[in-house]
Amino acid sequence: MKSKKMIFVLAVLLVFALSLAAGCGGGGEEATDGGEKVLKVGVLGPFTGHNARIGEEFKGAVEMAFARVDNKIGDYAVEIVWIDSQSDPEKATRAYEEAVMRDNIDVGLLNWHSSVAVACMDVAAKNQIPHFFTLGATEAVNEKYESNPEYYSYWLKGWATPYKLSGAYVEALSEAMQKGLWEPRNNRVAVYGEDTDWGRSYGASFKNDFESIGWEVVGEEYFTPGETELVPLLYSLRDMDASVIVGSMGSPPSWAAFIKQAQEVGIQSVIIADGLGWVGEWYELTGEASNYILDQIPAWTTPEALQFKEDFESQYGITPSTSGAGIPYDYVCYFIEIAQKTFEEYGELNKENIYQYSQDKVWTGQHTYGEGIIMEDYSFDAESVPDPVVGQGHFIFPVIQYYEGEGKIMWPDVWKEADFMSPAYIQ
Repeated sequence: MKSKKMIFVLAVLLVFALSLAAGCGGGGEEATDGGEKVLKVGVLGPFTGHNARIGEEFKGAVEMAFARVDNKIGDYAVEIVWIDSQSDPEKATRAYEEAVMRDNIDVGLLNWHSSVAVACMDVAAKNQIPHFFTLGATEAVNEKYESNPEYYSYWLKGWATPYKLSGAYVEALSEAMQKGLWEPRNNRVAVYGEDTDWGRSYGASFKNDFESIGWEVVGEEYFTPGETELVPLLYSLRDMDASVIVGSMGSPPSWAAFIKQAQEVGIQSVIIADGLGWVGEWYELTGEASNYILDQIPAWTTPEALQFKEDFESQYGITPSTSGAGIPYDYVCYFIEIAQKTFEEYGELNKENIYQYSQDKVWTGQHTYGEGIIMEDYSFDAESVPDPVVGQGHFIFPVIQYYEGEGKIMWPDVWKEADFMSPAYIQ
């Protein structure tokens, strides 16, 4: 009897030991049943919650990019681990930790929210997971990185901080005034946005931009992410009597409510809605209430971009945006190149080698990506990191004006499709 019990105990211990060995493996070294090695890629995004629509675009873009290489890099099969941020920093960090400890991810990709980025930077750094091309762009990410560049060198942004981009609105409106296309009734601006790192970061940038040309900032209004009852806030903005109201948010339901309710309360200002076009169905959400609104977003212009958009709609049944699907697609393709070069140089894909290649070649500007469908060139250098290089031919967004479901580029002149139209609702 004792011998049978002993055999049973030994068998249990052996199974336990084997399971531990599998669970504590190096991720990139784990083999499938067919002997193929696996690279586990954690994709961080809002796959549930009030920004789940953006998460749908993320998923489609990621799947389409990896499908180009048949989900294989070198002799490694790519396994995607979806990390659901739920648009909540605390939930995102728990999900990220789980992806590291339970799923053994080797590398991280993407992210939407700035507040989530700030929180998850610590998880990536602690576990030494190189995380590429996050779209959470608040200055708080840069400040955290600069507080300890070596520790936070695992986090690379894919979207530049607001102050590097937001000034384009002032340039576009100044040009419209110079050409006599618009005469503001006063030099007053009001700021609004979601009460997040992103919303307040952009709000601060907008204030600086308009103050730099001598305008007065007459007020700021921020609200809970996902909020859809915005009439009181809009009445407050209307009563500030500003020629321009400007802000940013990342929630499609909030945008729909804001734009429609702005029309209802009779806003008499030029409206800058930075990020309205981040979701492909922005016009279905807002209708003609979006007429004359300004945004800053790239367009589907190249044949490759238009083909991607068509393929995406056919495969997933939703209309992609350049920000939610196009740019993430480009960045995943960029990562695939990085991983392939890492494999060629080291013969092995793991987090250490991917991190080292990135530090040596990507962060120094030696490995750039010029095959994207949205931007001409995606690159980084010692001056820009953790941001991408910003400027003509690099990471840059044109200013567009919406009218009847289309966004026409009004700035810069080199891309101009139409002149600024003064809103018909301004008396």
